Amino acid sequence: MPRFPVLYWPIKLFVAEPLVSAVFRPWVRGLENVPRSGPAILASNHLSAADTVLLPTVVRRRVTYIAKADLFTGKGLRGKLTAGLMRGIGQLPVDRSGGKASSVAIDSAVRVLRGGELLGIYPEGTRSPDGRLYRGRTGVARIALATGAPVIPVAMIGTDDLLPTGRILPKVRRVGVVIGEPLDFSRYAGRAEDQLVVRSVADEVMYAIQKLSKQEYVDAYARRGAGDAPSAGGPGGRAAPAGPAPQPPPGSDDTRP
Repeated sequence: MPRFPVLYWPIKLFVAEPLVSAVFRPWVRGLENVPRSGPAILASNHLSAADTVLLPTVVRRRVTYIAKADLFTGKGLRGKLTAGLMRGIGQLPVDRSGGKASSVAIDSAVRVLRGGELLGIYPEGTRSPDGRLYRGRTGVARIALATGAPVIPVAMIGTDDLLPTGRILPKVRRVGVVIGEPLDFSRYAGRAEDQLVVRSVADEVMYAIQKLSKQEYVDAYARRGAGDAPSAGGPGGRAAPAGPAPQPPPGSDDTRP
């Protein structure tokens, strides 16, 4: 990852923020939960490719995302442009084949946090195939336990309708971001190798995301064509949060809380 991602701020300030604010008018709740400085993990549901643009647009600090390695190794002109962009904005490649490759990605994420930065991660590991919230993988837990950084749950609202899978150009829709209070896992200090602890932390993160998004939870890992996956009440055996899906603040078009 470049130490100084030269493209991040120019793209954010002169392209993403003006365009997203003018066209999609994102509403935000809980922006005050993102610390002004210091390390933190933004753990979000993942409904659309637009998520990775929307969250950094509304958050004032730079966000370093963990991104699939395929985006850094594309062929042809389009692939090379995408790879150059991902490197230029300082994103981290992750090989999703597991094992040693995943450990390398976690080590890179740990370095980002130890540098006092914000890390963005999708615990589900991929986009939801059907709008439901799927079981979280344990990478977010391992990173949190290795660094002691707080995990801030985030819910993207309406982005699946904005840019559905397979669509190239987005629809003009208003979208939202709900940011929850930080989760502190310091009670598990020194237990990063305990598999039960790691699973418990991952489930707690997913439960916090579900409370914000009000999505139906599926107790299985997300995969393409996963529409017949079993459902469950909530992550970690908790009862599913009740209530309607989050709505924009009444009578306001502000993008700040």
